[in-house]
Amino acid sequence: MTGLQVTGLSHAYGPTQVLEDVTLQVAPGQTVALVGPSGCGKTTLLHLCAGLIELQQGHIRQSLGPAAVMFQQPRLLPWMAVLDNIALGLKAQGLDKARRHARARQLALALGLPPISLGQYPAELSGGMQSRAALARALVLQPALLLMDEPFAALDVGLRYQLQQLLLQQQAASGMALLLITHDLMEAVRLADEVLVMAPHPGRMVARYQPPGPALGRDDALVHACAAELQQHPAVRAAFELPGQGRLGGPGRWLHLPGQQPAGGA
Repeated sequence: MTGLQVTGLSHAYGPTQVLEDVTLQVAPGQTVALVGPSGCGKTTLLHLCAGLIELQQGHIRQSLGPAAVMFQQPRLLPWMAVLDNIALGLKAQGLDKARRHARARQLALALGLPPISLGQYPAELSGGMQSRAALARALVLQPALLLMDEPFAALDVGLRYQLQQLLLQQQAASGMALLLITHDLMEAVRLADEVLVMAPHPGRMVARYQPPGPALGRDDALVHACAAELQQHPAVRAAFELPGQGRLGGPGRWLHLPGQQPAGGA
């Protein structure tokens, strides 16, 4: 299989085991969302996939092509104008100023950044505009794989929805694969073809869920129904320390993890 393949991944910081025997796959054009409580190792897993942390145990194979990362914070360079921030990766690739600015401007406008903002500095922009600039900086590289670490968590519900739709449209046009970390179940089922749920101490996969239909075709009612179903899974409730046993049954499809029996409802 081509794509991103993670097999038997374990990781520790000193004596603390953070990840244990994690296996996942992201196919070309697919969106996989990782959800789980704080401290379950989601960000560590993403950083390992991005090559930002040295691999300790297991295997990571990435045959998709160039990858880009979008972090929790926009991380725009404060001394650079917004257009130069967006074009920074293109500069590193050796594109001349005229070509990298043209590509950066075209994508920035497509993502809803007003032309005047491109000459401003990051501190002059709202949080939503900074997030658009950070997304443009990642997408302008035309990555085959985009790794995202809770990129929209700080935005209000309206801005979050707008950027989610823009991301899905860009993905549909480019065919890139997407690995998304989020703690928001609704965001996971709105964006993902497959949702993987992690539990902590140590971080491990405990549930695998497939929302129905293509992401761009899911309306609010379906997203709410899928999020409610996801929250009711006993393993998900245990991972988030929610009271009660939960139940199965709903619009989505539960898939079994390696070494586990199907959860039911498939």
